Amino acid sequence: MVNNIELTVMSLLKNLICPECGTVHHAEVINTVCTNEACKSTLFAQYNLNTGINKSILQGREATMWRYREFLPVIDEKNIVTLGEGFTPMIPVENLKSFIGDNVVFWKDESGNPTGSFKARGISVAVSKAKELGIQTIATPTAGNAGGALAAYASRGGMKAIVYMPRQTPKVFKDECRLYGADLVEIDGNISDCGKLVNEHAQLNNWFQVSTLKEPYRLEGKKTMGFEIAEQFNWQLPDVIFYPTGGGTGLIGIWKAFDELEQLGWIGSKRPRMVAVQSKSCDGIVKAFHAGQYVSEFADGGFTIANGLRVPKPYADKVILKVLRESRGTAITISDEEMSVALKEIARHEGMLIAPEGAALWQAFKKLKHTGWIKPEEKVLLINTGNGYKYLENINI
Repeated sequence: MVNNIELTVMSLLKNLICPECGTVHHAEVINTVCTNEACKSTLFAQYNLNTGINKSILQGREATMWRYREFLPVIDEKNIVTLGEGFTPMIPVENLKSFIGDNVVFWKDESGNPTGSFKARGISVAVSKAKELGIQTIATPTAGNAGGALAAYASRGGMKAIVYMPRQTPKVFKDECRLYGADLVEIDGNISDCGKLVNEHAQLNNWFQVSTLKEPYRLEGKKTMGFEIAEQFNWQLPDVIFYPTGGGTGLIGIWKAFDELEQLGWIGSKRPRMVAVQSKSCDGIVKAFHAGQYVSEFADGGFTIANGLRVPKPYADKVILKVLRESRGTAITISDEEMSVALKEIARHEGMLIAPEGAALWQAFKKLKHTGWIKPEEKVLLINTGNGYKYLENINI
């Protein structure tokens, strides 16, 4: 049972496939990235989507991301590790209409998820699948929110969590991990430095890594945002979606969800233009996109108040850039000063204390509206990925 709702078919999972080289991997065993040494891409879960399932199956289901359980990878319901994540609200911009003009702008507010961010989605699925595969110890590098989520869900699932975090991360994120019982390792460096150490120590100690896009199932949790966007907009997608892009799992997951929904016949072929928003501190995706490149360069300008955006080189940079091109989207950088202004503006006029990563989207929207890239009367969605309360240490009030 999940939330006392009887489950019928749990999962239509078929296999895992490499989007780069097409190699198929069996989902019944533990997987990380593609086993093709020349590739090593992140893997995508594939489902049997030609079953004729109608969206009416959602009627009466629990208001969590597990309402889409057929399209998530957990086979046996007893392995689901959930804290009620997902089905977050759509909130229209009400008091800042002087900036939006004839556009309709919504926030999808992920701050109410367990542990205060969208990371709960991916970690819930990753931990659930790890439990199903018999994994006992899980490790991850984190800029903050993913570490807290992993600590909480590992505790819930009866597993051990080991979290590597930059020392500059606000104290609340560190305290959160320790309170949930995780082993916390603080590193003098950025998330890439944490990732190198996690990789080294995991191999020595036989830990399973759930680093961003280096295992297949965090992506599946994040894609539920795409399912929700479609359902909450009555199966008519918005024209533009802004997404704060560090590791890029959410952006890729949302795009994957739209493809699956079209295969199911639940939506048509129309797609939103996707906008990747980065901090000026780590803007490798922005530079690569505008240079017409298919991979990004390592870029780390140091501290940013948006901890989640300090990802010098996303593992799935090729996939992120591919999504931006396919969607006819764009990429834009926002400074810490601009994020701070936006965060306060939204708090004082809209009553939402959002994460700096989310605040960056508001500034990006205003800039692209001013240039005419946002067209008249388009429906725009901004995805706030976390709770601003966790970042107070970073914010000059």
